Amino acid sequence: MADVKVKVLDNGPLLVEGTIEVVDAEGNTFQQKGALCRCGLTANAPFCNGAHAGKFENAPRAK
Repeated sequence: MADVKVKVLDNGPLLVEGTIEVVDAEGNTFQQKGALCRCGLTANAPFCNGAHAGKFENAPRAK
């Protein structure tokens, strides 16, 4: 299996580097690919559409 990295972007989405499968609660696979939303403002859930710009501040750091 290839390595996968999930990068938490400051004030933005989760950027997935590598191949993953995104599945909903019923087991259906999403066909679209892209950064995963973490602000909840996207109209394209679970993927980011940039709606967070200027409206979401969150820059977590690993401890």
